[in-house]
Amino acid sequence: MNKKEVYLYNKNVNKNSDFIMWMAFPGIYSFSMSSLGYLWMYKIIDEADNVNIERICSDTSNTKYKISDVNLFGFSFSFDMDFLTIFSMLEKYNIPLESKDRDDFPLIFAGGPVVSANPEPYKDFFDFFIIGDGEDINLEVVKICKASQNKQEALKKLSEINGVYVPKYAQKVKKLTKKLTECIYTPVLSENAFFKNTFILEMARGCANRCGFCLASYLNLPLRTVPYEELIKTIELGLSHTNKIALLGAQISAHPHFHDVCKYIYEKINNGQNVEMSVSSLRVDAITPEVIKTLVAAGQKNTTLAIEAGSERLRRVINKNLTESQIFNAVKIAKENGLKGLKFYGMIGLPSETDDDINALIELGKKLKSLYKGFDIAFGFSSFVPKPNTPFQWCGREKTKQLEAKAEFLKKEFHKLGITVHISSIKWDYWQAVLSRGDGSLGKFILEVYKQGGKLGAFKSAAKKFNIDTDYFACTDYEFAQKLPWDFIEIKPGKEFLIKENQRLLNQV
Repeated sequence: MNKKEVYLYNKNVNKNSDFIMWMAFPGIYSFSMSSLGYLWMYKIIDEADNVNIERICSDTSNTKYKISDVNLFGFSFSFDMDFLTIFSMLEKYNIPLESKDRDDFPLIFAGGPVVSANPEPYKDFFDFFIIGDGEDINLEVVKICKASQNKQEALKKLSEINGVYVPKYAQKVKKLTKKLTECIYTPVLSENAFFKNTFILEMARGCANRCGFCLASYLNLPLRTVPYEELIKTIELGLSHTNKIALLGAQISAHPHFHDVCKYIYEKINNGQNVEMSVSSLRVDAITPEVIKTLVAAGQKNTTLAIEAGSERLRRVINKNLTESQIFNAVKIAKENGLKGLKFYGMIGLPSETDDDINALIELGKKLKSLYKGFDIAFGFSSFVPKPNTPFQWCGREKTKQLEAKAEFLKKEFHKLGITVHISSIKWDYWQAVLSRGDGSLGKFILEVYKQGGKLGAFKSAAKKFNIDTDYFACTDYEFAQKLPWDFIEIKPGKEFLIKENQRLLNQV
């Protein structure tokens, strides 16, 4: 593999350390090089003198170190189905999948949003988990593991610090939340990255809007923004190495200086500098002529707006308080200032959804198509998946057949309108929901799914083999009083707040 990499920090290649760590990304190299969180964790540890670290991906063919030399093996775990690739990577290096069988192997751990929200389905396979923001705790983990005489001593010490969950000790654990005093950015640029030579920087973490279903919002509360001076300094660092930058954050437009950053970039382009800039997505009410002009000048032809639902009633229920007039105004501004099209992201099967709400999506598409001829309007949908630590964690999803009927109806009606629509697999979303609200009893099921090849049929077959009522995890409405698998994680806002928010949202007319 031809990896042309440029390091944006002082890489120490002459370390005097015998402690070796592998940091693994459960995907191919090109995807890993566009994963900001994964690369930043690598940078932090790589800058430490007391550890030699190597990046490992699913398509890594040659490694600098042998597995017998490795002391610590960490995995990024961002998506529910990542366990399939993680297992295949463990087997690639002849490592037993279950932690109980790994006496003579390195400690293996995972961090990321999936296990920060609910690590219980995966507790048989990892020695410990990082819960929450990992920038600081990873160095502490290395320090503890390096100073310990053996694995058991290391695990005991790790179980006593905030942000680390060791299943063996079944302890309560406090989720870590880091202040954003510095800007997280792409520390290694690569021509072979999925987003080639693109410098990604994090403007904000968390989202103050708190949609009732949104893990990215609640897991990362409170909303934190990087100081403006830090952003500008980081943008300048990126532009000294590449002309491609991307602004990242669940709610970047909520940054108090978002418009100032856009103005800064626009002036650079106006002064003849070649800058390509993209944004992950924008809120409808953040669309202004200045923002759109900046995106267009920076080479972006389309962008995504998350509206979630077609009716104002359902948008209120999920806490996405956008009016139809705001949506139309955003499209008007986008078209008038040079964008070629917009993609609207929505969700079907949301709690309290009715046929009227589904029809409202069609009506919205019809009005947009009629009003803005020649402007590319597209829609994308996923189906509701209940996520831990959100107000809708108690809400089961609709049965698969009902959701598939809604999806087919939307496809047919949008096709009539000449509108492109993409809907995620309802069946895969179902299994995501099972894992999302799963508990420790799913270990054998997960292992069997992997052994059977990890396709849709494997999930169904494994559930049947172990007589697991998967509808309980995916489709059942839970009681507020019942104990949830992830209750041992201390996180703010706490459970009482989530209950009140659930009642406030779902009791609306």
